[in-house]
Order: sequence, then structure tokens, then C-alpha cells
Amino acid sequence: MVTKDIRYIGVNDRKIDLFEGQYVVPEGMSYNSYVIMDEKIAVMDTVDGNFKEEWLANLENELAGRKPSYLVVHHMEPDHSANIAEFAEKYPEAVIVASTAAFNMMKNYFGTDFSDRRIVVKDGDVLELGEHKLEFIAAPMVHWPEVFVSYDSKDKVLFSADGFGKFGALDADEDWACEARRYYFGIVGKYGAQVQSLLKKVSKFDVQIICPLHGPVLKEDLGYYFNLYLTWSSYGVESEGVVVAYASAHGHTKKAAELLAEKLSENGCPKVSLIDLARDDMAESVEDAFRYGKIVLCSITYNGDIFPFMKDFINHLTERNFQNRTVAFMENGSWAPQAARVMMKMLENCKNITYAKNNVKITSALSESSIAQIEALAKELA
Repeated sequence: MVTKDIRYIGVNDRKIDLFEGQYVVPEGMSYNSYVIMDEKIAVMDTVDGNFKEEWLANLENELAGRKPSYLVVHHMEPDHSANIAEFAEKYPEAVIVASTAAFNMMKNYFGTDFSDRRIVVKDGDVLELGEHKLEFIAAPMVHWPEVFVSYDSKDKVLFSADGFGKFGALDADEDWACEARRYYFGIVGKYGAQVQSLLKKVSKFDVQIICPLHGPVLKEDLGYYFNLYLTWSSYGVESEGVVVAYASAHGHTKKAAELLAEKLSENGCPKVSLIDLARDDMAESVEDAFRYGKIVLCSITYNGDIFPFMKDFINHLTERNFQNRTVAFMENGSWAPQAARVMMKMLENCKNITYAKNNVKITSALSESSIAQIEALAKELA
């Protein structure tokens, strides 16, 4: 139960291995749905198609014999919208409430846009249920174009769609920020400007509870969550520290990266995140790159280019608008080092990048010269 009138009817998915086919979720996922009990009953989103029966049973239990008046669709991604057609068949008198873009997507998914039983909402529209009144707030590209969020003025609840969500089932015992950060930068990170716009719109409401489509309902210290979203969406530095991300073929670049991490710590760096791009989770690596203010990219030269794991990592950063960071390079090449040039070229369209004065060039293995360069870089960054 969220409040006396707002009930949780979502599900936990403990069988999923990859969310959206790419994100490792060892603690599963939650697909959240809610129902507002008032003179008119509003169901807030559905869940993943694999949990249709469980979700419908949860809804039936809360309805206790009553019939819903509305299904509100905030977001059309299938993990939230898969059961719209089943709901519409089971409750033929219920009206579907969504944006124009969402109804267009329903036509694609279900072969119908429910033109005979729908309410199309736009920014600022209000749906009255009785004591509860839902005001709709357009949130295009957070992170799909059809997205709306809504605010219930009675219980002061923000139904935030994918905003403020996280990886992990609701019975997972884990820190919110880590998996929320990985979720945000993996899925929403490209759309910082749109998130900023939405946060500005939402700031006029007295939000006391946040009900996201993934992760726990947030009821306490909401300033903490809003401040994190302000930092993340503005690509600000959340924590002081240095990321050392390396791609190594035969171990020499790895050894150099480990030495740099050691020297950074010796020089008083508050946090060093050492990442093996061939083995560590890519989403967690991306998360750290956006969390800390400085990063060292360490790669061998490979086919006149850079090692594939490093190329993949940098592509993940640039497609999410990587910016406002200090960047240094460590390159290794036995006969024609090219990695630093290639990596810098890949970052050329990133905004507000400060490049370190001291970079590291290794020719095959560490030498007195390259060790001295590592020491100089460590002092500069720390």
C-alpha cells in the first residue's frame, strides 16, 4: 500500500538475466503498477507480458469486485504496456488515457488505437477521479517520445514513469543509488536536457511520494533523489575521484594502469575506480565514468586503432553525451603507438573536456621513462 487510496499491484521478476537484452540484473527487476481507489478507479500502467496473470490477479484483489474506470498509460515500453489489450478485453467499459504518441504506438503493438474508448491527454490536462485529481506532465524523450508523468494532488504523489527507477526486484537488499545510477546512465543518460526540463516542470508541485515504474516507492528524503537527478542530468560530478579504465592484450597495459591507480592513491586521491574493460560490467563502467570527474583511458594500439573493448566503452560514453570531465590518455604500442590520437578523436564532439597535461606513452612494457610519466600524471590528477 502506497497510501490509503493508492495500492501497489506490480510484480517482481527474478527470472530475468538481461534487462532490455543487455543489462545484467543479478537482483532481478520490478515492474510497477498502481491503482487509485476513488469514486472512479484509475489503474496506473500494466507490467511485463510474462506476468499478465499475476498482475491481473493483484488488480482483482484490490478492486474487490469494483470495476476500473481508467487505465493510465505513462510509457509504452513493453515491460509496462504489454497487457493493455488484455486489460481492455477484461474491462470493456474502462477508458484508456494516454498521449497521442502513445496511442500511435498502441496501433503498432496491438493493431488498435482504442479510438472508441480513449482520452488523449496533453501537458497540463487533469483527470478527476473524485478526491484525487491527476495532472499530466509531458516528458518527451525521458526516454521515449510518448512519455507522460502525472501528479496526484490529494496524496501528493508523482507517478514518474521510468524516472527515479532502478535495477533490482523490490525484495533486493541493496543500496538505491548504485543500481539507480547504473540504470539512469544506461537507459536515460543521453537525455539529460529533457530530464532537466521535466525536473523544472515538476518543481512546482509539492511532491511527497515518488512512484516509479521500476524500483521502490520513494517516501523519505526526496531532496536526496531530486539532487542526484539534477547532478546526473546536468552531467555534473557526483563524487571526487579518478576512473582508470584499461584495455590490455598481454598484461603490460594492465600493469601500467594498476601502477597509476596505486600512485593516485599514494598522492591522496579520495577514490580510484580501476576498470578492466574486457571483464568488468560495461554498464557499471559507464556509471563510474559519469560519477567521477576525472578519467584515464588506457589502451593498446590495435590494427592501427584501439582495442575493441575501449572503442565500445568510448562509444557508450559519447552516445550518452559525455562531458564536463578531465580526461587523460595512456597508450601502448610496440612499434607505432596510435591509441591516444584515436581516443582523442573519438571524444572531439564532447563538451567541456579538459585534457591532462601529462599523458603516458608505453612502447611494449613499462620503462623508467613511462613510469616517470605515470608518476607525473598521478600528481596532476590527484
